[in-house]
Order: sequence, then C-alpha cells, then structure tokens
Amino acid sequence: MKPGRSLFAAVFLWFLLGTAAFFSEQLSLLWFLAGLFLFPFIVVDALILGLLTDRLACERDVPLSLALGEAARVTLTIKRGKRPFVPSALLCDLHPPSMDSAGSDWTSAQMGSVIFPVKLDLGPLARLRPEGKGGGTAGKVVFAYTVIPRERGRWLFPGLELLLNSPLRFWRLKVFHACESRGRTYPDFRKIAEGGALSGLMSGKGQRDIRRRGQGLEFMSLRDYQEGDPVKSIDWRATGRRRKFIVREYQEEQDQQVLFVLDSGYRLPGREFDSALNGMLLLSYAALKHGDSVAALTFGASERWFPPRKGMSTLTALMNGLFDIECGPEPSSPFSALEKALARLHRRTFIILVSNFREEDGESLSWILPRIRLRHLLLLVSFREAGVRASLRPPGNSSGYSPAEILETAAAFSYLSARRRLYRSWERMGLLTLETTPEEISSALVNRYLGVKRSGRL
Repeated sequence: MKPGRSLFAAVFLWFLLGTAAFFSEQLSLLWFLAGLFLFPFIVVDALILGLLTDRLACERDVPLSLALGEAARVTLTIKRGKRPFVPSALLCDLHPPSMDSAGSDWTSAQMGSVIFPVKLDLGPLARLRPEGKGGGTAGKVVFAYTVIPRERGRWLFPGLELLLNSPLRFWRLKVFHACESRGRTYPDFRKIAEGGALSGLMSGKGQRDIRRRGQGLEFMSLRDYQEGDPVKSIDWRATGRRRKFIVREYQEEQDQQVLFVLDSGYRLPGREFDSALNGMLLLSYAALKHGDSVAALTFGASERWFPPRKGMSTLTALMNGLFDIECGPEPSSPFSALEKALARLHRRTFIILVSNFREEDGESLSWILPRIRLRHLLLLVSFREAGVRASLRPPGNSSGYSPAEILETAAAFSYLSARRRLYRSWERMGLLTLETTPEEISSALVNRYLGVKRSGRL
C-alpha cells in the first residue's frame, strides 16, 4: 500500500498550516485540531482499502495460436466479488514483451503494458463503467484491445495488475491477479492461404502426361503386345497362359520426396531467416498438394529433423515442429548438414538447401556435391546481399569518389563476381542454383519447384 496524491496534498497543507502556526497561537490550535481530525480519516481510509475492498475477478480471452505480424484481439472481463465496496482502479494487462499493443478507446501503451482506467459505480446496481465511451453491465465490464506479435515462439500473459484507490484517495494498493494465458506465435502463413490463387498451377493439372523420374516403376496393368513395345516388357507367364504376347504396363512413381535444409546460423539474419521459413512453408503446401512427401532439416544455431511425411496434415505438423526455431550468431556448416541429410535419405529426393553461399563454400562442398548429384537433385538457394549491392556505385568519373568509396566498390564487384563464378561451376555440375531476395523467395521457390516437376528431372 502506497500513499496517494490526496494524502500528499493533505499533509502538505497541514505542514503549511503548521508553519504559519509557528507565528500565531490561534493558528497553532487550529493546526493541532486539524491534525486530530485528519488522522482518523487517513487510518480508516487505509483500513477500508486493505480489508473491505473488493479485489475483483478478472478473465482474459486471447487466441491460442497467433500469426507473426497479424493483429489479434484480447478481451478482458472484470467482475465484482461479494464484498460490498468497490473503489476506482487502474487496470494494467501484462502482455508479453514480444507483442506490441495497439488501439482501443480505453488503452494506452506504457512500459510494455496496457492501461485501462476503470470507474466503478457505487450505486445500488453496483455496475462497473469504464471512463469515457461505453458502459458496463451489472457486475462486470468488458475491455478489448489489440496485440501484434513481433516474434515467433511461445508466449505467456503472466497476469494483470489492479491499482486500487481508497475512497478518499489517500492510499493506493497494487493487486496482482495470476490470470495466465499461454499460446504460440506461428510464422506468417497468410501466404499459404493466398497460395490458393496458384491452385491452377499447384493442382497437378497437365502433369499426367509429363515424363516423371522416380526411384522405380509401379505396375499398372497387362495388355496385348503392340508393335514397337520393348521386348523386356513382355510378361512371359501371362504370354504362356494366353498363348499370345502380353506386356506389362508400368507407370513412373507419381510421388517424390522434397527435403528442406535450412540454415539457422549467422549466414541468415532474422529477417532473411523468417522469409526463408515462410517460403519453405509455402513450398511445402505446394509439394503436399502434388502428393509429394516433405521433410525438413535445420542446422546452425538450432538443429532439428522432421522426417518425410505425406498428406496435408503434414503442414500443420511442420509448423508445430518449427514455429519457435530461431537463428543465431553460431557458425553453420552446409557440408555437415548435407552429410546428415544423405544419412537419412533412402530414395531419390529433391533437396533444397537455403543458406548464404560464399566463395569458400566451393571448396568445402566439392567433396560431397558429386555424391549428391549421382542420386539426388539439389537446389542451392542464396539471398542477394543488399549491403553489398548498396556499395556498388555506377561507373563514371572516378574523381567524384573518395579513395575509400573506390575500394569499397571494387571489393563489392569482386565479391559478387566470385559468387557468380561459384554458381556457374555448380550449374556445370548439373546442380540447380537460385539467388533471390527475402521478398521474392516464396514465389521463386514455388516457380522453381513447378518447373522441376514439369521437366521430369525429379
């Protein structure tokens, strides 16, 4: 319990009166009587606040699953208890630091919390009414505000605080209500819903007649021999039974396997990592719609393995398994990640490795890329580095640049040239490369995946 503004004001005026009483005996008697009169009110006011005050009952309603960057509505319900007296109060909801609070008629952001001024009616109906707009119902009032998650992962509303005022405003009492709410913030999966606009491309229409490359052949049916059929397709047992040539008809495997290998180390900072994760989820949606199985492997700061699965329920399981993964400053090794991937793969797979490759990766990966090329199809995805490109200056009169700017531009050109040589060397080996921006990675991955499906390379 802390003194309120009214108590400070009353004590200050009493001391002023005492100062004046130092020069007058009449004022000293008045000062003494004022003290005797004020003291009981201060004590009774404190007892009422501490013993008779209704501490209220508080409830919070917030969705358990939130999307990164998407606004969500939080509703607070304040109810009366059984005690007869309810003071005025301030309500402070302690939302997680990973969320920002936004607009409401009764809210204002202050130190990571949302403040609601509450005025309680002491009339016979004992209604709660918020200051300003709106009104309460008998015995309770409902407040609502908006939060915007800024980080993925688990979150916790630990509770809320009430700052209660005594009837004469001499005292203030802070009361904590352990009103916990827990949930998760997932990656921004709006693009997955918007991916419905690609339904014509991702539905598999026109894919039936495209040559597909699978791990093996699936038996489809028997039919009579036709001129031009290969001799090795003849089923000799069926031919002996029917006394005419019968061939076995096969079809290529219709489902393939897609593995995402995502770098969570220092190579991909927060914004690029989140964009890569969103792109991976969108491409997972496309692959699952085509009947392919999806797997995921992360390396670097966080190492996780999601085994291959089919069916649209895999998308939910994938988000639940990776929603709280974070990147960090730890070193990461694409070579070690590919080695772990090869140890877990038992069939031909479309491997998509997302990192930020540099010239030195050409030598470190030279030992493993030929092994991958023999059995799998590998796509190496990297981001265009905005900082490097910002260092490029248009050619022209060099006298307009300082020596430091000239050196910076030369270093940027050299760096980008080395990366282009690295990508060309990988492409000559039969590997796929993709360089894109964080804003375009989702559409670029889907387009490249669909192109690979059409080409029959998978």
